[in-house]
Amino acid sequence: KAKELGLPDTHYERPDGLDAPGHYSSARDVFRLARIVMRKPLYAKLVAITSTAVAGRPITNRNDLLFTYPGIIGVKTGHTSTAGWSEVAAARRDGVTMYAVLLGAPSRDRRNADLARLLDWGFDQYRVIPIIRTGHTYAKALVPFGDRELSLVAAAPVIAVEQLGRPLVETVVAPSMVELPVQKGQKLGEVRIYDGPKLIAKRPLVAADAIEEPGLGARLRWYAGRALDHLGDMVSSIFGAIA
Repeated sequence: KAKELGLPDTHYERPDGLDAPGHYSSARDVFRLARIVMRKPLYAKLVAITSTAVAGRPITNRNDLLFTYPGIIGVKTGHTSTAGWSEVAAARRDGVTMYAVLLGAPSRDRRNADLARLLDWGFDQYRVIPIIRTGHTYAKALVPFGDRELSLVAAAPVIAVEQLGRPLVETVVAPSMVELPVQKGQKLGEVRIYDGPKLIAKRPLVAADAIEEPGLGARLRWYAGRALDHLGDMVSSIFGAIA
């Protein structure tokens, strides 16, 4: 089952988790397992309960952080004479869910204090940030038969949890000039966000406005205007050379 769940450093000898030769796991695998089970709504609900009663018998959750740490949502404590005091804890603040795993603490109090410090450190490192924004102009493309430019904006935003101080690289793929007509919202490019070599987000770039193709008369006037501009430049160059 551990192999099926993608836990390469785990081997189970018994289902109750008590000490046994060959029964082991790692902090990374405990984290992976916690992520798996916390996707199950019933499990996530149960591990957040502080106290309840079963058949009239009161039961108090032994996860002390549920009573002391702001934003804690679980997950599981454990203790045996060989493994020591252990726990995988999860907390949620401002849209960020943080996990911390501690194995082999010498005491229950030490485990609780060290987990709180680990979670605090994690929350100080990460924030929810908009890495792609709607309404922001990522590129501008020239419009034929005129002097205007068309703004290209992201079709949809991307909000992600990112580590503070870690640079992200933004790459924009877009045309230098568009072909008319252009419909508002028409896909004309793409913005990509990289964390090092890893692509972490991308969105289409679309036209911010609709632009109709000009009629024959408008195009002729534009060509005539361009011709006059070129003629004026030639005359200026000639007189400049004579002077």
